[in-house]
Amino acid sequence: MYNDAETWVVNHFARGILPPFSFKYAGKPSEQLLKDWRFSHRARQLDDTRMEHIFTYEDPKTRLQIRCELILFKDFPAVEWVVKFKNNGKEDTPILEDVHALDTRFTRKGRGDFVLHRALGSSATKKDFAPVDELINHVLYYAPVGGRSSNTTIFPFFNIEATGEGGVIVGIGWSGQWATSLAKNLSSLHVRAGMELTHLKLHSGEEIRTPRTMLLFWQGDDYIQGHNMFRQFILKHHTLMRDGKPVNVPLACMDRRHGGEEANKATEQDQIEFGERYARCGVEYLWIDAGWFEGRWPSGVGNWFVRKDGFPNGLRPVSAAIKKVGMGLVIWFEPERVHHGTWLDREHPDWILRLPGSPTGLLNLGNPEALHWLIEHISGMIQKEGINIYRQDFNMDPLSYWRAADSADRQGITEIRHIEGLYVFWDELLARNQGLIIDNCASGGRRLDLETISRSVPLWRTDYHYGEPNGQQSHTYGVNFYLPTTSTGCLYPNTYSFRSAMNAGVCLCPTYDWSDADLEQVCHLVEEFKRVRHFFYGDFYPLTPHSITDDTWIAYQFHREDLRQGMVLAFRRPKCPVSTASLKLKGLLLTARYDVRFEDSGVTRIFTGKELADGLDVTMDKAPDSLLIIYSQLP
Repeated sequence: MYNDAETWVVNHFARGILPPFSFKYAGKPSEQLLKDWRFSHRARQLDDTRMEHIFTYEDPKTRLQIRCELILFKDFPAVEWVVKFKNNGKEDTPILEDVHALDTRFTRKGRGDFVLHRALGSSATKKDFAPVDELINHVLYYAPVGGRSSNTTIFPFFNIEATGEGGVIVGIGWSGQWATSLAKNLSSLHVRAGMELTHLKLHSGEEIRTPRTMLLFWQGDDYIQGHNMFRQFILKHHTLMRDGKPVNVPLACMDRRHGGEEANKATEQDQIEFGERYARCGVEYLWIDAGWFEGRWPSGVGNWFVRKDGFPNGLRPVSAAIKKVGMGLVIWFEPERVHHGTWLDREHPDWILRLPGSPTGLLNLGNPEALHWLIEHISGMIQKEGINIYRQDFNMDPLSYWRAADSADRQGITEIRHIEGLYVFWDELLARNQGLIIDNCASGGRRLDLETISRSVPLWRTDYHYGEPNGQQSHTYGVNFYLPTTSTGCLYPNTYSFRSAMNAGVCLCPTYDWSDADLEQVCHLVEEFKRVRHFFYGDFYPLTPHSITDDTWIAYQFHREDLRQGMVLAFRRPKCPVSTASLKLKGLLLTARYDVRFEDSGVTRIFTGKELADGLDVTMDKAPDSLLIIYSQLP
């Protein structure tokens, strides 16, 4: 495996060398074509940590141009690129097909194993984001379900380990239907990834992009170190930033007292009162979910106008009132899904992709008029109504809509244009609204990939059984191998539930009126969260095996080496018969001394790093229960 990304780039991008992507053109594979195409290269320094390289290949006959826009990072052993195809000729191109944005071989020194460390996607189950380790001894093929990039079967980030030699983490940036295959051959591994289906001609002057591909190389025999390097890379280069730092994932509250009605019964007055009540506990945002719009949830999606019966003066009175008590406003939208009979469906039927018999259509973000309207309308609402966090949901599988709209010689083009439009939409919202945070929810975390996480944070990472704590612990365990900035909801005002929901952010979601005693407990939990939230931006270490059963312990550690501090969250689940566990802490200096505070008992003890690494014995006499442990390295 490679020691650094720069060497990898030098060995894969040059005149006469096949690049790490592939395609077929007019029935011929790119490996037969590119050697005869014009090649050029230019480079420029973007900043202190990034060098941009542009590699261009052009067919002298049809003038199909390939432009590979590559970024080489100096602060991480990482490289990423986007391949674009443009027809510079005057006629339609021959068929371009089987486009793989990544097509390369990784070779190890010996004939040892390749192991794939990956995760499941989100499917509203307890298994969401569960880690999976697979020995690669045959061809493996993965694709998400239905056109959302992290739906059900696969997460678009995975770690390929060459045992004993290190490995490479692959990240895919495509918010639609991508696919990957991995095939071992003796000491090498052939990896391909890209859109699942491409078979199209390009019109004169037309250009398309492909999925973003990212590679991060790591060394050694501990694949967890590779994941932690990847987490820090994501925080530095693919996370929304505020004042030069990764954005604080919100601490919010959402009124769920009407259950499945969502915000259908919400009013200006009750939302102001609800927000003011939780502001007293230090909550930072009021979250109004689906139902504030004309037609309500679910049949009103497509009516992006504030309903007068609950909010006669719009949402501005709510945002103004809660701003006085130090809170911002989160508002839910689902712009891509259009229900039959709504304003968009009636007024702009030509903007909607449809399937026979379905009451739901897909707003075609590849339609320039539709995209322009959406940008202007939503950005205007953000400014007019005082919205601080734009929450975008997506509760449908778009793939069948895209493919039904394609002609035989343009397969894949509708998906490409929609995904390109989505990125333009989000980029425009961020550019026009300083300080805006975008929340990316697609039935929970079903559209998490390198492109979406660069523009948004997932505040509701799964739709699994809202508020069930043991599943939330498992989700936190799995997703933190890759993403340091996620959040979910806490439905109950107790320590076990709150800590189970804690990640970089958390949302309080009362399903009934919490009492004054409940709120006193919530104030304590909020204070605790604010003391430890910065740890979630550090390294992640699992301290127990991953499990979804209720008869075990689960524990994990977040470590900030820059602060010489960290924390441990441990849970004894309700049916666990064992009251004591030995937790072997990671990332510590063995010769150093650490001040270790057991937050629940208030007890503080001194341990050496070696003692903590050998095993910290902890006990919980009842089940379910939780422990929070905070440690600091002593001078």
